Formats: sequence, C-alpha cells, structure tokens
Amino acid sequence: MFEDSTFESTGRIRTRSRGWMIAAFIFNGSILLALILIPLIYPEALPRQVIAFLMEVPPPPTTPEPPKPQPVHTSSFHPEMEAGRIFAPSVIPLHILQVGKPETLPNVDVAGWGSDAGGPGGPGQVFPGQTVLPVVRPEPKAPLRLPSTVVAALLLQKTIPVYPSIPKAAGIQGTVILAATISKAGTIENLRVVSGPAMLQQAALDAVKTWQYRPYLLNGQPVEVETTINVIFTLSR
Repeated sequence: MFEDSTFESTGRIRTRSRGWMIAAFIFNGSILLALILIPLIYPEALPRQVIAFLMEVPPPPTTPEPPKPQPVHTSSFHPEMEAGRIFAPSVIPLHILQVGKPETLPNVDVAGWGSDAGGPGGPGQVFPGQTVLPVVRPEPKAPLRLPSTVVAALLLQKTIPVYPSIPKAAGIQGTVILAATISKAGTIENLRVVSGPAMLQQAALDAVKTWQYRPYLLNGQPVEVETTINVIFTLSR
C-alpha cells in the first residue's frame, strides 16, 4: 500500500501547474509592458499632475546682457568762471563733462581782501560788479506795546505828583494806573486813566503829562510806544 501511494517525480507525470505559471507570467509581463509603453505612446492618458511633473523642463538661466559703455562727451569746454565772474550754463548737461586739460583759475588778488574791503568788488562785496542794496525795514503802523518795567528804564525827567489836601486829610491813598503813548521824541501823548482812587487821578495826570522819556529804538529807528504808568500815593506816618 505504501508503495502504491508514493511516486517519483521523474517527469513522466504531467500536471497543469507549469502551463498556468507560464500563462500567468506572460499575462503579468504584458500588463507591465503596457504600463510602460502606454505613457510613452499616449501621454495624454496620464493625470495632469503627473504630466506637469514629468514633461515640464525648467527654462535655462538667462545671462544678463553686459551694460553698454556710456559715451564720453568731450565737446567744447566753456569755463563757468572767468575773471572772477560765475556764468550759469545755458543748457543742463545730461552727463559729466570730462575735461581733457586742467581748468585755469581766475587771477583774483586774495591777499587784497580785508575786513574793510569785504571782497574783490569793494566794501561789502564778494564778487566784482555786485551791488549792495540797502535793507529797508517797514515802519510799524501801530505803537509798539511794552511793559511798564521796560519803559521805566527810559525815563529822563520825572515830576513828583502833588498830594491833594482833601484826600490827604481823609487818609485816602492808593495807586493810579495811567495808559499813555510815548512819541518818537519821548513826550507823553494820549494820557488816560485806567484805574485808581478818583480823588487822586487828576493829580497823577497833571504830574505824568510833563514826564520826558528817551526815544525807544527799533532797528536803530525811534518808534512810538504804548505802555502803562503806575503813580503811587502813600501817606507817611
């Protein structure tokens, strides 16, 4: 029985496994070959992402063109200074002018410049032919407003006011504030009362209207000044 159940694989017994193996190998090989050849023959069958990844080639780097050399203009040269005078160019140049020869400097006597001469053109002139124009300052239209402390330093002549007998007997004292305009000659004009005891106001007006001031100078010229003047009345004990 044992001998009947065993057999030798000597090739005499034929089975279907070898044929199936060959057929399967041929079938799988054909599928693999189709997967390789189809993208090469018909690339439109591939997805767009794969086509873009496989087919796109980066452009070659572009080499920048070398800069063109700028032409050097060596046209006729006109000096901008001649005999101590500066000349403005008639046309604005587009390029830097290359001077082939050294520019000759004007013959200017620098040693003759002094504090009194002011320059080669004379007193107060730096260039010859320069005209010195006088500085004209407009005169103020209204009187200049100054505090009483500044105007008090300009006082030249002061009249002491007389203490009236009635307010003196009544023991009235205080400060009378006056507003006035000091003219260009230093005299009192447009004198008026601002505040103060009524019985002392007239005595303050009579005294202040005779005061004399030194003219106030603005830019070297006398001007009218508007200010206030304090007249103090006190009783001595």
